[in-house]
Amino acid sequence: MEAYLLDFTNMLLRWLHVIAAIAWIGESIYFVMLDNSLRPPGDAGDRQKGVFGEMWAVHGGGFYHNQKYATAPAKLPEDLHWSFWKAYTTWLSGFALFALLYLASPSIYLVNPSSSWEWAASMTGWQANIAAVLFLLLGWVTYNELCKRLSPTMENDGVLSIAVAVMMVAVSYLSVQLFAGRAAFLLTGAVMATAMSANVFFWIIPGQRRMVKAMKAGEAPDPLDGKRGKQRSVHNTYFTLPVVLLMLSNHYSFMYTHEYAWVIMVLFIFAGALIRQFFVLMHQGAIRPAYPAAGVALILLSVWVAAPSSEPNSSAGASANVDVPGDQGVGLARIQGIMNDRCVQCHAQNPSHPGFNAPPAGVALDSEEQTKLQAQVIKQVVASGYMPLGNVTKITDQERAAIAAWQE
Repeated sequence: MEAYLLDFTNMLLRWLHVIAAIAWIGESIYFVMLDNSLRPPGDAGDRQKGVFGEMWAVHGGGFYHNQKYATAPAKLPEDLHWSFWKAYTTWLSGFALFALLYLASPSIYLVNPSSSWEWAASMTGWQANIAAVLFLLLGWVTYNELCKRLSPTMENDGVLSIAVAVMMVAVSYLSVQLFAGRAAFLLTGAVMATAMSANVFFWIIPGQRRMVKAMKAGEAPDPLDGKRGKQRSVHNTYFTLPVVLLMLSNHYSFMYTHEYAWVIMVLFIFAGALIRQFFVLMHQGAIRPAYPAAGVALILLSVWVAAPSSEPNSSAGASANVDVPGDQGVGLARIQGIMNDRCVQCHAQNPSHPGFNAPPAGVALDSEEQTKLQAQVIKQVVASGYMPLGNVTKITDQERAAIAAWQE
């Protein structure tokens, strides 16, 4: 019952998280599109009133006329729309999900026993929890300091963009060294998502509040507040596609179990940013097919990098130093024996592990028929060293080697 209630809570939080994220990202993308689609107002009276740009649109059987003021309008309405709770709800529900699954069972989901850094591989659960929270915090602090130091007046964004790109390469590499595969991808996406939410909380909304306060007092607002808010909003829109991909990555083990998982991660981050750049420029009236072409090229490169090798993964124990059957190969009976000893505690129709009330990801391995159906997944995630999570069932190198050599 406890496992069932945890699963149900997980489901409800995930539902909330996805709904809030759709609302936040959708609104964010819309406002970026709106800002980039503005044209000089056609009405001279509007120009005299301080209207900077306008856009006419049709949707849902109605016509809409959006206007942007460069200075304070004559009067601000009391029911001024603000956009921030969607961002906060997305981050808070996401962190709650992370705490419920990863921080609650760090020795299983966070610790990376295959790390080439001995101290990282030997972290205890509470040390991994501290490392994960610090990883998020330091990611935001580093990004924020880059913004403040490299582009204090929002006029040096080219250099800042390069610096943030280098930072994300470093974050990707560090994450796969410090944390287990799925957690590494999730935490890299969470670093970006944390920066997005923190941009709203620390910069965009406070700046907008100062601008509104100045306007209502009949004073000229600080132009840096507007520039800084737009800069951070633009950063958020480039983070969007990579973050969505990284949050979905835990469904695809070929990404996070690969020897070069951090390279795959970097390629997808840059591909997402390039594709987003195409749409940003398109709304400004400039069609630049080179950007999506470059993004697709990076995705194709990631397909090549992530492609499974025809040789067993030696880094996971299936090496020449481990004895496996030779000419006779490894049969299904032996593999099923390994599944029974090391995997069915969780991956069974009725798991005996107290943390599960159903087989994770719907993968049950308590019969030869089911094991055979999951052959490719088993070879990938077990032979690679990723599963069992945290090696809680103490699978041996010889058993991993047998799975790697399995030809079904």
